[in-house]
Amino acid sequence: MYELLILLMLMRGPAHGYLIAKVINDMIGPYAALSHGRLYPLLAKLEQQGLIQVEQSGSGQQSDRQTRVYRITEAGRQRFHQLMMDTTSNLGEYREIFAHKVEGFEFLTPAERLHLIEHYINYCEAHIQHLYAKAEEILNKFANSPAPWPSERLENKLNTFYHRIEHWKLELRWVKRLRESALQSQARQEEAAAASGQGLAPQSD
Repeated sequence: MYELLILLMLMRGPAHGYLIAKVINDMIGPYAALSHGRLYPLLAKLEQQGLIQVEQSGSGQQSDRQTRVYRITEAGRQRFHQLMMDTTSNLGEYREIFAHKVEGFEFLTPAERLHLIEHYINYCEAHIQHLYAKAEEILNKFANSPAPWPSERLENKLNTFYHRIEHWKLELRWVKRLRESALQSQARQEEAAAASGQGLAPQSD
């Protein structure tokens, strides 16, 4: 995920390491902070892979991190696009990853956005179906158990499942709104392309 976030930030322009850390930490929240001890080795790895390049600003020495400016390369742009379109890696963390991908939608075509959105709709629906099935399984186990469960235990279990279901339903409503917006954007793009094509068409005498 951090690789995606770094490349996303650099897609918008060069930045110093301390600014990269600040922006990423603002994005991921207070309990998953990206320390400098973790950031700079990752930046060095991306540089070795040719995804970013380092420049010096001011008169600082190479060892002075404050003077290093990081810039994305063409290979980095290609890698960023690959990470954005990847829907098979880190599925256990994909809810958070998708939210960050939405912040990078400006670099995708409407069709690419729709592809990611449709995948995430299916992802949300799969979670909802799974949780409903598990809640039903618990109710059946409770009803058929030879030894009665404490009512508080059953209530706590079901409350947890229903809370998670509501969470995924909220996520599903949000991504469906994204789909509406992406469809409208795609329609505008197609209309503009059609109008441009008509304007370039030769006129008959």
